[in-house]
Amino acid sequence: MTASIPAQSRRRMVARAELAGSALCFGLMAILARKLTMPGMGFSAGHLAVLRFVVGALASLAAFALIPGLYRPSNYRLLVTRGISGGAVVVLYFYALAHIPAGEAGILYNVFPVIAVAMSLAIFKERPTIHLWLAILAASLGVVLVLGQGHLGLGLGLGRGELAALAAAVFAATSANAIRAARHTENAATIFFYFCLAGLPVVLPFALSPWPGLLHGGLAAWGLAVLMSLLALSGQMLMSEAYGVLSVSEAAVWLQLLPIVQYLLAMPMLGERATAAGLAGVLITVAGVAYGTVLGHRARA
Repeated sequence: MTASIPAQSRRRMVARAELAGSALCFGLMAILARKLTMPGMGFSAGHLAVLRFVVGALASLAAFALIPGLYRPSNYRLLVTRGISGGAVVVLYFYALAHIPAGEAGILYNVFPVIAVAMSLAIFKERPTIHLWLAILAASLGVVLVLGQGHLGLGLGLGRGELAALAAAVFAATSANAIRAARHTENAATIFFYFCLAGLPVVLPFALSPWPGLLHGGLAAWGLAVLMSLLALSGQMLMSEAYGVLSVSEAAVWLQLLPIVQYLLAMPMLGERATAAGLAGVLITVAGVAYGTVLGHRARA
């Protein structure tokens, strides 16, 4: 028993590093998605969602062929549920990124870790410590400062882009709990494959408009789109692995790093400028994550 405790602690540290890596991958993915849906690039939110699932499914099939025994589905209903909810997240968030500023979409979408924790109270009977609640609150406040530049910047009414981001948050919270439940019987690779397989029919109707060609600069855009899909694959795999160890509430704290990474990457990649409120938000979020990591777990008996 005493020998297993250090091993569990090391695994938790690895899981936290996996979520940090997932945030980096998803942050880069969001930057590229925003760039690819700008006028002149030719991609719509539906195009990117379909490409993301197709690339992910093909990569999964290649991995299953190379590694015998990697494909081990058990709970098909849970796997399909995760795929359908994940498909809704992808197309809704890409739609939001294409129609409203990235910061505004990020603020609305980033409520999903809090929704996921609320869901976990009923589904898994998780009871986050007061330290974890404080960490989530502090990290969320930092994210609002970062993405809102010191204010929310939202009007009194919600348009289609804002509603899409909020709907994506609800489906993302559902997906987070589905991944956590599936990790009891499924490995990360199998969960990701069904995410692509069941999510593809959800997003396909949104990609019926003409796709961009390969000529006149189209090849470079397609290269970025494939890179975006591979980054999404890496982010999903790392997140699924982490959910095999961490509770939904602790993972929620680390998931707050995603918009921070996105904000920092947008400066060199999209030419966005840092502000005092944004930098203060970065510090508050990082402090909240550190606080939740050090004090958020329950002491073992």
